[in-house]
Amino acid sequence: MRSILCYGDSNTWGYRPPDGGRYRREQRWTGVLQTELGPEYLVIEEGLNGRTTVWDDPLGECRNGRAYLPLCLETHHPLDLVLLMLGTNDLKLRFHLPVRDIAAGAGVLVKLVQQSSAGPAGAAPAVLLIAPPPLGKLTAAAETFQGGFEKSLRLAECYREVAGELGCFFRDAGAVVTTSDRDGIHWEAGEHQQFGRWLAREIAALG
Repeated sequence: MRSILCYGDSNTWGYRPPDGGRYRREQRWTGVLQTELGPEYLVIEEGLNGRTTVWDDPLGECRNGRAYLPLCLETHHPLDLVLLMLGTNDLKLRFHLPVRDIAAGAGVLVKLVQQSSAGPAGAAPAVLLIAPPPLGKLTAAAETFQGGFEKSLRLAECYREVAGELGCFFRDAGAVVTTSDRDGIHWEAGEHQQFGRWLAREIAALG
């Protein structure tokens, strides 16, 4: 059995717009991925609402993705593949981050995995860095994400560069996912289904 860790934020957790509930496991993209890949794979969910790449959030404790990732790797090892999809929360105005700094934060997480011994036989797991899709039409969170939409359009470009520099796999979620205009941040159930099915094909193609 091959183990895949999915490390992300509220769109990995399965946040449902606009009521803030959680999609059922079989509706979340991680659950769809598990179904599509079948019993030879174990898909492990590690999504947290508000999680950033490497930044401490003054309004939310324990949201720093770098702080928890080493413990998460130790908890779930041995892992064959680690999927990293973070960066949406880094777009919040309070962080004042250029896009390349957000991508650099994602790169820090890639390096943490690559330098770990959390893979089979004490080796490092493979890493798939996924750029989050652009934001949608922001509603209640428009002030929180002021200026974030324009930055979100460049995430894929900058993440691709980081993945190339670090020698990890890269995919762009924005190629198949459109963020819901009901809040501008999260995904509708159909997007979870589409992303999970697409990602299963992409993972199979990695070999």
